Amino acid sequence: MDWLWPATAMLVGVLLGALLFRRPGNASGASAEVLRETLATEFRGLREEQARQLRESREELSGSLLRFSEHTGQQHQALTTATENRLAQLKNQIDESARSNREELTKTLETIRTTVEKRLEALQADNTQKLEQMRQTVDEKLHHTLETRLGQSFRLVSERLEQVQKGLGEMQQLASGVGDLKKVLSNVKTRGVLGEFQLENLLEQMLTREQYERNVKTRPNSNDHVEFAIRMPGREGGTSVWLPMDAKFPIEDYQLLQAALDVASDGTAVQEAQKVFARKIESFAKTIADKYVEPPHTTDFAVLFLPFESLYAEVLRIPGLFEKLQRDYRVVVTGPTTTAALLNSLQMGFRTLAIEQRSSEVWELLGAIKTEFANFGAVLAKTQKKLTEASNVITQAETRTRVIQRKLRDVEQLSGNDASRLLEGSLDELGEPFDDGQ
Repeated sequence: MDWLWPATAMLVGVLLGALLFRRPGNASGASAEVLRETLATEFRGLREEQARQLRESREELSGSLLRFSEHTGQQHQALTTATENRLAQLKNQIDESARSNREELTKTLETIRTTVEKRLEALQADNTQKLEQMRQTVDEKLHHTLETRLGQSFRLVSERLEQVQKGLGEMQQLASGVGDLKKVLSNVKTRGVLGEFQLENLLEQMLTREQYERNVKTRPNSNDHVEFAIRMPGREGGTSVWLPMDAKFPIEDYQLLQAALDVASDGTAVQEAQKVFARKIESFAKTIADKYVEPPHTTDFAVLFLPFESLYAEVLRIPGLFEKLQRDYRVVVTGPTTTAALLNSLQMGFRTLAIEQRSSEVWELLGAIKTEFANFGAVLAKTQKKLTEASNVITQAETRTRVIQRKLRDVEQLSGNDASRLLEGSLDELGEPFDDGQ
């Protein structure tokens, strides 16, 4: 194949030389024909030679590939055999190593087990000894602690017994005090003083001293004085009116009612005790209405104060008693809590009334301020006028200043010392400074 291309190139060069140097005349046509035939013959020979060379090359390549394939197969077979042999050797070595490792591991585990058993036996013996020591120590401490705690407990019990004994003595004193209190409450006048004292405390807490009075004669033609009376504002700034408040303490009837309630099976006794208690409360309300209620000098109702909530609760428990007292006698029954709520409401009313009364004063003050503000507006307008005139004068002065500065623009300016000296001499000749007020 290597010689084919140079031969072709040489043949093409010969043909080109023949074409370039052919002679002129009729012989040129015959020579060209001969040259074409010669070239055709040469090309056919070249193609046949090329085809033969290609067949030989293919046969040689096929033989080489076949030989390479056979050689590769032989090498692969040899490599496979060598690999299998090496793997077999490695397997044998691994098996031998595993067997040797198992034996060594078995020996090592046996040694470890023996050592651990010995250590556990020693540890168990040591723990038994220490537990025995701890038990002895705990027993000693428990014995000591138990003795200490028992001693403290007996001492505490003895102290508490002494305190109980003291408490029993105090309870005896308290029992004697309760007896004294019972004697006090058995006296009607003393009970009245107790109710008055509690009502006065509520009035002092909720109202000012000017808003209530003690022992007030609410009816003009009567000598009866109510315990307390609240000063209520009159209509349209008129004379104030009184709200009578009287404290009552029906302890005997209340005790009889409680005794009947304690015996739950005796319903008749409870009803009788409630009737007696209701009649007592009704008699109190009638007395208050007859002695202390006198409109328009007083309000059209009065207040019956019961010093304990239990008494007030019994009044509410009796059906229709509270409404009857309001309807027939114009008396409102109150306890400590409801009295405080009533006084709080009255206090709020007093504050509202005071605000209403002061509101007229506020309106008068606002009217005076409005008048003075109008005068102030007139003065302010005059002041603004004067300020405007002064501003116009200042503007004119500024204009004249600019005119004078333009006139003096060409005048040579003196130094500061010379100017001060010159002006001081001129001022001395003029005399005193010019007074703006002249």
